Formats: sequence, structure tokens, C-alpha cells
Amino acid sequence: MMCVRVAFRVIRPIDGAFLPLGGVKHLGSMLFWFIAIAITAIACAALFYAAGGRTVNVSAAETGDSNSHFRLVLAGIDADLAAGKLGEAEANAARSELAREIIRLKAETGKTVAAGDLGRTPLLVGLAGIAILAFAIYAALGNPNLPGQPLADRTEIATQSLDLGTAVARIEQQLAAKPDDVRGWAVIAPAYTEMGRFADAAKAYRRVIELSGPTPKLQTSLAEALLLESNGAGSDEAMTLLRAASVSDPADPLPRLYLAAELTRTGQYDEAATAWQGALALSQGTEPWLAAAQQGLAVAQNDGAPAGPSPGESQMIAQMVGGLADRLASQGGSVEEWMQLVRAYLVLGDKAQAQMAYDDAVAAYPKAFDRGELDSIALNAGLTLNGATP
Repeated sequence: MMCVRVAFRVIRPIDGAFLPLGGVKHLGSMLFWFIAIAITAIACAALFYAAGGRTVNVSAAETGDSNSHFRLVLAGIDADLAAGKLGEAEANAARSELAREIIRLKAETGKTVAAGDLGRTPLLVGLAGIAILAFAIYAALGNPNLPGQPLADRTEIATQSLDLGTAVARIEQQLAAKPDDVRGWAVIAPAYTEMGRFADAAKAYRRVIELSGPTPKLQTSLAEALLLESNGAGSDEAMTLLRAASVSDPADPLPRLYLAAELTRTGQYDEAATAWQGALALSQGTEPWLAAAQQGLAVAQNDGAPAGPSPGESQMIAQMVGGLADRLASQGGSVEEWMQLVRAYLVLGDKAQAQMAYDDAVAAYPKAFDRGELDSIALNAGLTLNGATP
């Protein structure tokens, strides 16, 4: 038996509408980018300067005091040498040490503090990278021409992003307060179907029909919900609705497709074939249900048996099977490949070739343990197992 389900789903995304930008908006965009670049440059320069080295100068007073101190020390060395307290070698060593101290002090005058100097290059690279990345992201995602959004507008946009379950829950609350709101029932019915709540969908479609009257589309939608709710068991009410919809709107193939599928499932093949043909007559040749309808018609015309391969398909299969048989005969193959060959001959209805292929497989795999399912396939197909060994 065959059951074909055909359903159409129309998803309408919430699209925003954008007006063409005029000269004023272009000017505003240019001004925005100018200000953004300027602020970024100032911030980067401030950080770069803060991380740079600083020059510390020794004051003139401090330098003069140091010179006076060194002159006094030098005079003391000369006095000790004259008094015999120091030898000539000791006095020279003291003078050399004093000279080194003077040189060290002069080297520190005007010295640049190196703290942070080593980090300036990585900092410069990092700041440039961050700035470029920020501008690239905003250029891709941002829009400086969009106006500010009031809180109410933001709430509306957030509401549009709610998931289906939350939206259905809100509509249910509204329908509880206004049970005669036909628009609410019409909106929630297909949502129930999408969520798999088929009983609720049928109830909602019934309510729409009660409030606004029956139409072919409503009858078809209610029938779809009833069939889905039955989970393959069928529905007499659904069949009545589909027949009525087919008569009321003969140009709509959908009720005919549902009707044909149910008639095929219940074994009413003559009526099913008529319904399939009626639906196919309305096809433009590009519908997604076209292949399923053609297959359904073939099943109905064959009294429920799956349609066999066409002559062209049979020829192609025979060529493929012949190639497999030649390879197995010359090179051998696995048990799975022999099973594939036997099955292929059985599908083509060539039992004699299937027997020969099975005998060759037994010769290649004489032990039954190695043949796996091959013996079962041959036995079920009525082949002779004379050559088989345990």
C-alpha cells in the first residue's frame, strides 16, 4: 500500500523596507565616519603617548652641587698625598675612581627613562589592529543612517523574533478572551499543524469554518489535520471533506492528491487512479508532488502492486548485472557481491541465471558459514540448494 502526503508551507519572513538614501543621508554617513575615525585616532595617540618613554633632566643646581663635591674630594686626596697619608699609587687610584664617578653622573644627566619603550611597537600594532577590526565589523553589520529606535519599536522587533511556541501561547490567550476572533483561529490553525498538534489544528479549522463558512481550502486543511491525527488509520470525515473540496474547486490539485492517496491506501484502486489522473491533469510539470503522483497512479493501475521497471530501466539494469557477473566470473568477489548478483537476477525475473549465480557462489564459498545470508535468499526464492554443504 502507499500513502502520499502532500503539504504546502509558506514561510513569510519579516523583511525590513529601506528607502533610497538621498544627499542628506550620504552627508550624514560621511560625517559619522569622519567623527568615528577622528575619535579613534585621538584615543590611539593618547594610549601610545602614555606608553612612551619620558626624559628626566637633572637640574643645574644639582649638577653644580655635585661638581663642588667632587672638587672637595679631589682636594682631600691631594692633601692626604702631601701629608704622606697616601702613597702615589693610592692617590692615583682614588683620582681614577673619582673620575669614573664624575663620568657616571654626567651620563645620567638628560637620561631617557626606558620604561615602556620596549612595548611601544606591540602596542602600536595592537591599536591599529583593533581599530581596523572595529571599522570592518561596523561596515559589515552597522548602518549609520538608521534612526534611533524608541523603546516601543524595539519591543515590537523583539516580539517578531519570538519562537513559534511563544507566539502560539499568546494567540491562545487572546482567543480565550475573544473566542469568536476568526482571524486568530485562522492564524493559529496552520501553526498547530506545523507544531504537530494535529487535534488542536482540526479544532481550530472547525472553528474558522463555523465563524466564516466553509471554503475548499479550509475543507482541505481540516481534512489534512484529520488524516495526520489518525496516523494512517484514515478518516471518513476527511474523505467527505476532500470530495467536497474537489467539486467546489476543480482547479486545485491538493484535495485530489490527498483523496487519491487515501483511496490507494484503502485499496479503492479504480477511484484512486481517476483521482491521480485528475491531479496530474492540473500539473504544470514542475510541481514537487509530480513524481509522487505518477508513482501513485502506477500503483493504483497495478492494483496496489509496485510498478516494475520500464523497458529502458530493465535494459540498463541488465547491463549492470552483466558487468558484475563477468567480473565475478573472472576475478571472484565477496559473498556480498554474489548476493547482489543473485538478487539482481531475481529482480529481473531470470530465475535460471539466479540459480547459476548461486551455484557459482557455492563453488567459491563451499562452507555454509561463509555464505551468510546467501542460502536464505536462495531458499526463499525457490532455488535449488543441491550444491550447498554444511
